[in-house]
Amino acid sequence: MITRDKITAVFFAFCLILTSQMASGRSLPDFTPLVEENSAAVVNISTSVKTSNVMVPGGRNHPEVPKDSPFYDFFNKYFGEIPKDAQPFGERSSLGSGFIISKDGYVITNNHVVDNADEIIVGLKDRRELVAKVIGKDKRSDIALLKIEGKDFPTLKLGDSNKLKVGEWVLAIGSPFGFNHSVTAGIVSAMGRSLPNENYIPFIQTDVAINPGNSGGPLFNLKGEVVGVNSQIYSRTGGFMGLSFAVPIDVVVNVYHQLRDQGHVSRGWLGVLIQDVTRELAESFGMERPHGALIARVLPDSPAEAGGFEVGDVVIRFNKKEIGFSSDLPPLVGSSNIGSSIPVEIIRRGKTRTLNVSIEKLPEEGQLKLAAGNEQNTPAANRLNVLVKTPDESERKKYQLGNHGVIVQQVNDGVARNAGIRQGDVILLLNNIKIKDASHFTTLLRDLPDKKSIPVLIQRRGNPVFLALKMTDNS
Repeated sequence: MITRDKITAVFFAFCLILTSQMASGRSLPDFTPLVEENSAAVVNISTSVKTSNVMVPGGRNHPEVPKDSPFYDFFNKYFGEIPKDAQPFGERSSLGSGFIISKDGYVITNNHVVDNADEIIVGLKDRRELVAKVIGKDKRSDIALLKIEGKDFPTLKLGDSNKLKVGEWVLAIGSPFGFNHSVTAGIVSAMGRSLPNENYIPFIQTDVAINPGNSGGPLFNLKGEVVGVNSQIYSRTGGFMGLSFAVPIDVVVNVYHQLRDQGHVSRGWLGVLIQDVTRELAESFGMERPHGALIARVLPDSPAEAGGFEVGDVVIRFNKKEIGFSSDLPPLVGSSNIGSSIPVEIIRRGKTRTLNVSIEKLPEEGQLKLAAGNEQNTPAANRLNVLVKTPDESERKKYQLGNHGVIVQQVNDGVARNAGIRQGDVILLLNNIKIKDASHFTTLLRDLPDKKSIPVLIQRRGNPVFLALKMTDNS
């Protein structure tokens, strides 16, 4: 017989189970203390740029056109004569965010926020507006260092971006669309992202809502430490679409010290062009799994050339740090001390060895221009079902081919087309052997093993790329 006491006991047992399950679940973080403790050191930044226009009565803008210009009559017809009392005017061109990094008034923001600005105003939370001076700018990291006059400014505590984990909560404070000290939160989506326009910075990817005006503002972890500087978003509309990117604070600190001490940033340079190792390429190089950075070209007169690096080497460790993807290498090289000797572990022809390279300063021009391919005579058909030819001297000089390489004139169905070889490509290496001419190319093809992936280095529109040829019984 079910009694009231038994029903009560079952009810309380159910409540205890429910309560324990709720307690074991993770609750959402409370960001209130973090915001209250740190928002005073976050600033908004506005800039003005002087234009070559003048303001005429009625609010119209009139371009300044010299009287001897062929366009003078045109602008006078549609804008009228420029009045003598017309004055040049400047306009607020950008809004951004930043944060104070030292009590004596050094401010971190993005380079694109203050680039080309004639006047920079830093707005504090207490509503003070101070004119800032640019100490230095670094376009590659998109970091700029400003200085405002004063003392005992509130500052932020810096964290360690290397300790960030994917899935960790992060928070941003900034001025999106001019709404000062707006707070948005999200999680770390990925680490070490390399963006198409910049491979020296291992960006932090988050889903924190970042919009125009957030640029240059701090990204916090739950400890209230700055772990990054919000810099870019990926968007097809111009607004936030769930992908935002921040410069890691360890990169920012390095840039900050260099800008403060010398006004510019120096980065390490190895002098190679690299690509990822695919599964097919890993097989062709005798690797158990795809990893590392595959060297597609060693630039002349570079540290890599002096250090003995070769095309086809796969860098798997740099200064004892593992290289999982090719994008892992540039940030490590860039942050290396100029003149330092760095051990680099590579895989060459299936064997592991260590080279020592002396890091040099990254040239001002950045990456060097490469060449492409063209044509000549001596066509050769082969088991790849392609037609190649040997370039003449003028073509070798024009496309900087050196003394090796053949140009693809025609690609038919078969192994080469399946691997991605196209008409106009220059084939430089086949199975890690330099191709002297079309005849040599045909000879090398005869000795290629069947049912095995073979690495082939091509040059396309000036860029060297490794492909994997999967030879078959019929090829």
